[in-house]
Amino acid sequence: MPHAEHCAYERELYVGASDFGALEIGFEPVPWADFLLNPRRLRGSDFLMRWSQGVWSEGRIADAINATGEFRAVPYGPSGVAPDHDPRAHELYFERLEKAGLGKVKRPDLIVIRARDFNRAETTLQRLGGPQELPFTPESELQDLLGLAVAALECENSLWKAERMPAFNSPLRMQRRTGKPGLPKSAVAPTVILKEEDRQPLTNWQSASGVPIHIWHLFFDRAYGISLSQAETLISDGTVEATRQVFQAPGGATTTKIIYKINHHHAYDVGIASSEPRLIADCIEDKNGHILPFVRFEGSGLHLSRTAIEALRESTA
Repeated sequence: MPHAEHCAYERELYVGASDFGALEIGFEPVPWADFLLNPRRLRGSDFLMRWSQGVWSEGRIADAINATGEFRAVPYGPSGVAPDHDPRAHELYFERLEKAGLGKVKRPDLIVIRARDFNRAETTLQRLGGPQELPFTPESELQDLLGLAVAALECENSLWKAERMPAFNSPLRMQRRTGKPGLPKSAVAPTVILKEEDRQPLTNWQSASGVPIHIWHLFFDRAYGISLSQAETLISDGTVEATRQVFQAPGGATTTKIIYKINHHHAYDVGIASSEPRLIADCIEDKNGHILPFVRFEGSGLHLSRTAIEALRESTA
């Protein structure tokens, strides 16, 4: 049954039905698909895998930025600064946010600063108590840090190989429904996703901070990006349509959200993976002795493209 409100931790780890779409493409729906999406059977394992996937993907982006030698990535939003070594510590961090009344605060996941300014950024972070304290710190007290930022990144990821998707690099054709070049609604292609619920908060943050936001969407084999401002232009002129997407939270509840799926044709190339990630069987034991198996994501570097580096150099809100 859909729930109107969810805790910050569950909202962070929502998984979209599109990540399970391969179960149905080209086939009649099968009974065991319900099992995979059942909110009460694999809750713990799905929860842990989604956590591992998010930690891994943001780590790839941060490592790729740091490897340029020109820029450094600094965790900034709640998901970026939360503990990444232990799923329980991660959950407790979000519980702390909820208790502080900050569970609904929306900030971009990472900020990007020039490497030459990193020592100044570290000094500011230490004064504030470390990155983990950023979500509890008013923006008014973060101006020294934000003054160093050249861009901010909202990170998304998908369980797909972009180059294997059927409509990868398919030419755009005029669509009767929009009067704009695009792909059929049924096309399976790489997209950069922007959630409707994030649009206004991110736009407000960008306007208040003066730091331009880019959305970087990672697939297993490559990544695409677009500035928030360009995404808004594509939505406003009707090039990108709203899509209703069913999301499942770790607690099992499902909800329908409006998202915007921006075809990779409109995005810039962020980079290509140096290798495939390793999917490693792992487990944790809860306080009652219950063993929860899950798949942990490891490895695979991301080489930033020149286009991505130029996008950071030239970012303007």
